[in-house]
Amino acid sequence: MASQLHLALIQTDIVWHNASENRKRYTDKIQKIKNGTDLVLLPEMCTTGFSMKPNRIAETMEGETVTWLCELAKNKELVIGGSFVIEEGGNYYNRFLLAFPDGRLEYYDKRHLFTLAGEEKVYTQGNKKVFIELKGWKLCPMVCYDLRFPVWARNTNDYDVLIYVANWPKPRIAAWDTLLKARAMENMCYTIGVNRIGGDDNRLKYVGHTAAYDSLGTQITEPAHDVERTLYATLDREHLTGTREKLNFLADRDSFAMSL
Repeated sequence: MASQLHLALIQTDIVWHNASENRKRYTDKIQKIKNGTDLVLLPEMCTTGFSMKPNRIAETMEGETVTWLCELAKNKELVIGGSFVIEEGGNYYNRFLLAFPDGRLEYYDKRHLFTLAGEEKVYTQGNKKVFIELKGWKLCPMVCYDLRFPVWARNTNDYDVLIYVANWPKPRIAAWDTLLKARAMENMCYTIGVNRIGGDDNRLKYVGHTAAYDSLGTQITEPAHDVERTLYATLDREHLTGTREKLNFLADRDSFAMSL
């Protein structure tokens, strides 16, 4: 089990509906990632932007983008994740993919589809939480709108890191900041939020605020507001374990019966 986990969080603009150009840009950025990084995270729908036209942009799990992701993870010896538009079994998914250097590929399908944009009309809802192990750390990936639903994220499985990748717009950025911090505090875990900047064809503006919080809700990354940059965060096992032993709030958590 690794005593520390080193993350790189890529906050960037996304070229609308242009997977090849976005792949090129991410490749260039990942080539410059600091040595010693374990996990690289990209935003939601990172190669297309947040689009309600999956019939135009979706790829399969055997398509160019997933192939690129797996090859890049192998070549750079990094674990790389973000969400992508995937077609499978005649359905479209907003799918978080995590590619490992050894060829392993894990995924989580977004549970809470954004009804304000009609996401539920064109995408299929995910139906299970996913936990992924990385160097002895237990990761729980989620996507954007999932952030607003604390019962879904409740730490009843003793995970260590809660991950949100997003296209979260400027008008509601205060909620993004507040809810990321809240999820960290209530679940006594590291919580990571990776958001984009720039604009899209939905005429929405994005200002980033990518951040990492420790299990007490303290932000451990520098502020990143409306600027393209890669942020680094180091997660410390001793800090996490020590906090949970000293302040064992999770022992008093409620039980919820989930209905899907």
